[in-house]
Amino acid sequence: MKMLLLPYVILQVFHAVQGYPNGAPTGACEDMLPRHVGVLPQPSPAPYSLLTNSRTFEAGKPITVTIKGPDYRGVLLEARTDGSTNALGSWSLPPPDTKFLQCTGNPQGAVTHANTNVKGNSTVYNWVPPSITSPVYFVATIAQQRTVYWINVRSATLTRGTTAGLGLATDASATMAEQKSFLLFATCFLVLQLLG
Repeated sequence: MKMLLLPYVILQVFHAVQGYPNGAPTGACEDMLPRHVGVLPQPSPAPYSLLTNSRTFEAGKPITVTIKGPDYRGVLLEARTDGSTNALGSWSLPPPDTKFLQCTGNPQGAVTHANTNVKGNSTVYNWVPPSITSPVYFVATIAQQRTVYWINVRSATLTRGTTAGLGLATDASATMAEQKSFLLFATCFLVLQLLG
């Protein structure tokens, strides 16, 4: 009986040592921890940054997210709002060597690695925002290898953009529009004074 259990125990240990080469488990959706047994995240600042093609978002208009930094093998990438661990929106067509991960009931709520092939700065992820008004940010866990990974790599916060027209005179731009009008008026007045 003991001899029959030995191969099973060896397989279990081997699986635990390997981690998750085919993608993060759904249990990692909230805390972003990869569940690599016996390995802690790196305490140093991450050598990665999450860059987006826009500082604003509109429902249904895709946002491009790129992970800048050294090559990596594992990833878990989500969009969130402050104070929530729920994955927001949906990701479209995952890049090569990645796949969707169902988080908070959303079948396309996150993207994770599909294998341990190298991914790099040319790997581009596309996120489609839902119809929300709260600011959004992207958060990732990035693994260079099973024993070297960083959690909570965050992007800059994106705010909801305008959905109609040019939006010329709102908030800070209203002050700028008033200043430009005043400058135009003052310039015209001075020219008329000089000519007249």
